Amino acid sequence: MKSLRQVATRTLRAWAARKFGADALPHRIARRRIYILPTGFGLVIAALDVAMLIAALNYNNNLGLAFAFLMSSLALVAMHHCHRNLLDLCVDVAPEADGFAGGPLEFRFVLGNESSLERRDIEVRCGERGAALTQVAARTSAPLAVPLDAAPRGVIRLPAFELRTRYPFGWFRAWTYVQVPLTVYVAPQPAGLARPPAPAGARGGVNAESAGDEEFAGLRAYAPGTPLKHMAWKVLARGGEAAVRNYTGFAADPEWLDWSAVQGQDTEGRLAQLCRWVLDAAEARKSYGLRLPGLELAPTAGFGHRLACLRALAAFSSGSRP
Repeated sequence: MKSLRQVATRTLRAWAARKFGADALPHRIARRRIYILPTGFGLVIAALDVAMLIAALNYNNNLGLAFAFLMSSLALVAMHHCHRNLLDLCVDVAPEADGFAGGPLEFRFVLGNESSLERRDIEVRCGERGAALTQVAARTSAPLAVPLDAAPRGVIRLPAFELRTRYPFGWFRAWTYVQVPLTVYVAPQPAGLARPPAPAGARGGVNAESAGDEEFAGLRAYAPGTPLKHMAWKVLARGGEAAVRNYTGFAADPEWLDWSAVQGQDTEGRLAQLCRWVLDAAEARKSYGLRLPGLELAPTAGFGHRLACLRALAAFSSGSRP
């Protein structure tokens, strides 16, 4: 029975995609895009109502007839309200989301209700991966975060999403398909060393004449001949051992996060290490670039570049996972 329902659902989705084509965001739900069927509970109510009607006719029971007609009237009203609960609802969503392998993933929706009626028990479903329930007051909009199941590294593509409701009694289920593709970029879980290896020819150490354009890289033990301007006098004043401030030249020069710099690990291990370096470089506000086999992102900085690097790591040698 479950497999038959899944086949019917896929067939209806494919038919709706062919008939209506792709939708634009924000999308307003039209009357002809809403489908409605009785639920299992509704079918039981219908069977009981028919049985009650037959029994009342057989025994000429006016009270039984009145109750059977009352239940039929309630069913018609419930069907109308269930359909209207989705009608003219406006939905918007950011079609791309980002996360890390094994971590939380979600899409953020906004449901708009310009009518004078409150919309209750609205469910947004992203395939079989996640769903969330909300209600929207009259003439307002409501944000909704739809969590997804944790996934391994890769790119997840969903061809459409669905809005459902069983309001008011759960006797009917109305739903609609919104033909907007959704994409989730699942970057590798960051792991490995905190700092990338120094590139060949990079400036570093205390031999540099000036540390003004360089980055502080920690302290090291004092060695005879070290210029006094590099001494960590505060450490010495607190009673600590003589130490020297160490600088690297990465703050002035762009930093390359290179696939070939990670040795002795498999593909996922390399990607996890590169992810760690990307996050660390972005947090330090450095200018950095990313080199992967067949892909090179030029050095720059900012949130957009961080996002592009993480998405490149997520999509590396991976097809989409339905």
